[in-house]
Amino acid sequence: MDEPGTRSTRTSDVNAWRAGCGESRTSGSEGGSEKPISRKAGKALRPDPYTYVPTDEGWLYLAAVLDAFSRHCSGWAMADHLRTELVLDAVELAIARRRPAKDGGLVHHSDHGCQYTSVAFGQRLQDAGIVASMGSVGDCYDNAVAESFFATLKRELLDRYDWATRAAARSAIFEYLEVWYNRQRRHSTLGSLSPVAFEAAHRYVALPRDRYGALAVA
Repeated sequence: MDEPGTRSTRTSDVNAWRAGCGESRTSGSEGGSEKPISRKAGKALRPDPYTYVPTDEGWLYLAAVLDAFSRHCSGWAMADHLRTELVLDAVELAIARRRPAKDGGLVHHSDHGCQYTSVAFGQRLQDAGIVASMGSVGDCYDNAVAESFFATLKRELLDRYDWATRAAARSAIFEYLEVWYNRQRRHSTLGSLSPVAFEAAHRYVALPRDRYGALAVA
């Protein structure tokens, strides 16, 4: 491939998942100044929006869950509908991959889309011990992480090709997310590291060390 987000609006000392949704293959957002902003590892919020991908067969919809700490796309799902199952599947993948602690202070931030306000979605977050967060309506800055992600996806992949089938678009998006975006694409907010490399570097730095700076081995 060429280089090509119980509800809360105020959190403290948390990492998070972010979500968003939108028209024209960019994620719309709602929220405000009270949104969670911490990027501490292990406690961060996850944004999780969805976006529209046109194909000759019709629309393909993509939902993504982003780690606000590392920008890692931890969960995603694609379907030919916008039912709640779409965003639930994306969150399920993120939970399976990350296995967040139920008392870990994890926050999922999203806009006010009906999928995110549904009983089923709220119940799943509650069962996983994740706090659901939504900001004020009509604030274009609230879901900036998700907005940036979908703008990048659009610029680097979706606008470069015409998709004959949903299967073709699905395959290309899968490769972009799992091979390029998470593992190879460098991010200025991560010190020019990829999400996977940034997380690996953080784990290395966080390991216990002796007084000389060497890794402490038990």
